[in-house]
Amino acid sequence: MSIFFERMIRAAKLDPNLYEEVEADKNAIKQAMGVVVLSSFAAGLRELFLLNPLGVVLTIAGALGGWFIWAYIVYLVGTKLLPEPQTSADHGELLRTIGFSSSPGLLRIFGVIPGLFGLVNFIAAVWMLVAMIVAVRQALDYTSTLRAVGVCFIGWIVQMVIISMLFIIL
Repeated sequence: MSIFFERMIRAAKLDPNLYEEVEADKNAIKQAMGVVVLSSFAAGLRELFLLNPLGVVLTIAGALGGWFIWAYIVYLVGTKLLPEPQTSADHGELLRTIGFSSSPGLLRIFGVIPGLFGLVNFIAAVWMLVAMIVAVRQALDYTSTLRAVGVCFIGWIVQMVIISMLFIIL
């Protein structure tokens, strides 16, 4: 099995050592991007069955943009607003760890099965959220999982404000 898929499985298993590993591996950025693309493709696959290939492209493009922005928001909140004394991170470390936290999103491929779309998306979303909290805790060198939850929650609010403003402007 390739190191890429092994890392994805470990990320989905919420292995904190995996998140430390990709945080330190500057070459893992392409792999992290690959995870985001595969996860978003799995989410957009339903669009192909609805004969909307543009929907798949837009899903992937939106996921990549959202990943980049989300990592930056988490970086700012986690290192400037809620750091612990040992917190040390950069945007790249968060891109890598958060990218791999999208691994459980591959489950969304099963959303093409009639009647399972809502359930599969719910399970994948919750699993990805938990993986993201582990990724943030590890990337920001937190000792507190609750602090990582707080960073994700504050980051989510900031992101919703930004998206709302963009929606109003556009």
